[in-house]
Amino acid sequence: MLPHLVRAMRPRQWTKNVVVLAALVFDLKLFHLDHIVTASAAFLAFCLAASGLYLINDIRDREADRLHPVKRRRPIASGELPVSVAGGAAVLLLLAGGAVALLVRPPLLAVLGAYVVLMLLYSYWLKHEVIVDVFAISGGFVLRAAAGAVALAVPISPWLYVCAALLSLFVAFGKRRHELSLLDRDARGHRRNLDEYSLPLLDQFLVITTAATIMAYSLYTFVATNVPRNESMMLTIPFVVYAMFRYLYLVMRRERGGAPEQVLFSDRPLLAAIVLWGITAVAILYTS
Repeated sequence: MLPHLVRAMRPRQWTKNVVVLAALVFDLKLFHLDHIVTASAAFLAFCLAASGLYLINDIRDREADRLHPVKRRRPIASGELPVSVAGGAAVLLLLAGGAVALLVRPPLLAVLGAYVVLMLLYSYWLKHEVIVDVFAISGGFVLRAAAGAVALAVPISPWLYVCAALLSLFVAFGKRRHELSLLDRDARGHRRNLDEYSLPLLDQFLVITTAATIMAYSLYTFVATNVPRNESMMLTIPFVVYAMFRYLYLVMRRERGGAPEQVLFSDRPLLAAIVLWGITAVAILYTS
């Protein structure tokens, strides 16, 4: 049963919690061991809590997931993991995440608590409200970014919050498009609000969020207070533009928007662009 429990915890999706480490990098704390330990503990707290929330979500959605050609293979929906075991594990994971957050800094526990409440609202209500559903997902990413700053007790550029929010909206709309395209007439049976979306509408949302994300990031490289005054950070813009366009191509032409964490590691051009962006950004921030 343990392998099924681990799979239901979705460790691949822990990559989303890398946003917690943003403050460590962009506030120039990357080479301070004490800050690395603190940020890593905050990352762990969110991974534990997120896995607990995934279990609760899958318990809640097990009947709807059985209508989905991919999600029906999830351990809870397929019956490989009993609901009682998943529920107990979810409670333990949430408590463990809260304990780690409290040990890091009490204010981090408050941010983690807000994240848990938002995601529970998403699982039980917000995911069925058109447009509000993707804003709830975006709010989760903003709270992750805030958690990193709270854990390290450092200010963080508002531009990071803006870019995190817009990028998460972009990814979420791409996921909705994939679900609607894949399920077609069965979409409403899987999630009620999918009936309110349409492919042309989601394509418009993707175009808007793509442009807004690129613009926001470009402005960040010029006007943010913590970037080099020689404007060298603008050299990272091409990597961001390419990564966004590549992901858009994968969503709209390859129908691969359903699992962003899998796309990240399976598409080499996209992964290369992200790695090169990270290397270039760190080099500029720490040497200029």
